[in-house]
Amino acid sequence: MNDKFCQGFKACGIKAGIKKNGGHDLGLIYAAVPSTVAGVFTKNRVAAAPVKLDIARVKKGLAQAIIVNAGNANCCTGDDGLKKAEKMAQLAAEALGIEPESVLVASTGVIGQPFPIEKIEKHTEKLVAALSDDGITDFSKAILTTDLVMKLVTKTGNMDGKPFTITGVAKGSGMIRPDMATMLCFVMTDIDITPAILKETLLFATDRSFNRITVDGDTSTNDTVLVMANALSGARVDTIGKAAPFQALLTDVLTELAKMIVRDGEGATKLVEIKVVRAESSDAALKVAETIANSNLVKTAIFGEDANWGRIIAAAGRAGVPIDPDRIQIYFNDIMMVENGMGCGQAVEDKVSQILKQKEYEIVVDLNMGNSEASVFTCDFSFDYVKINADYRS
Repeated sequence: MNDKFCQGFKACGIKAGIKKNGGHDLGLIYAAVPSTVAGVFTKNRVAAAPVKLDIARVKKGLAQAIIVNAGNANCCTGDDGLKKAEKMAQLAAEALGIEPESVLVASTGVIGQPFPIEKIEKHTEKLVAALSDDGITDFSKAILTTDLVMKLVTKTGNMDGKPFTITGVAKGSGMIRPDMATMLCFVMTDIDITPAILKETLLFATDRSFNRITVDGDTSTNDTVLVMANALSGARVDTIGKAAPFQALLTDVLTELAKMIVRDGEGATKLVEIKVVRAESSDAALKVAETIANSNLVKTAIFGEDANWGRIIAAAGRAGVPIDPDRIQIYFNDIMMVENGMGCGQAVEDKVSQILKQKEYEIVVDLNMGNSEASVFTCDFSFDYVKINADYRS
């Protein structure tokens, strides 16, 4: 087995002429056997055709392939877009010799443009012929849009003495404030698990990974996370009570992918964990962390390496949860910069300024109101973000 890919799966990525830059833009994941499947999808009410198709198909609990394109989101394309998503699955199924309903579809790219199904039809045979045990790297390339790096993670765990593997691959760089999952993420595992338990563990993992990141505060129309489990390892999860080892590893894989997405945020130069501690409740902690993480003023200060703690405490104050500003303490890594709602002076600010030059660090906001905490990963807001998105379609 390739050490970068879970056993029992093949993958590939090819150039089909969908992307304007001529790069890899059509990918396929294929399971050797029908596999348990679960998915979570965008809560954006403007949902792409592939999302609508997959929501219906994952309810059956089994799938065997996922075909993905980049360069066109197949969103806001009406009934024609849905028919073409179905056609995309049918083309893959016919070439693979499997049932069309066992094929899932995902798309990413520009919204509102006619979907070029003819390019996929022309290249489907080539796509299937390219499948290999080592094809996950090319697949990773094929799902990228404005991403600068591929995002691929494989981890191995143990269940009752039997090893199992989870491989996850994701794309995402802009339009990142997931409300269920992330832009696109595909997970393969060789564990034996029921659809219901797989769905429950996936919801838990996405809530603590992809739902805790932000790049620009936007939730995509195409956000999709799909997991296929082929049971080939012999490791089995038959009750949620026995799922802890799998749950922990799945959460680790998705968290690592989520952090990769923030590091690769459009124009990003910093990865910062916003950690809120001693809040009245977990919900309050998360709301404060999200408000700070999504603040453009905080994000621009991070880019400018400016120790402007006033923007942080102001964001906390508008999060919509009870706080007492006179109790708040703010730390940059382990250096306290704000105590009881007031700054600790220029000497401390000078020390913090050195932390701000680092590529990764944490900002801790201590509300001193309770025992709950939450974290959100964010990045800075740079000049390049504007440049990338000002002419994205052209």
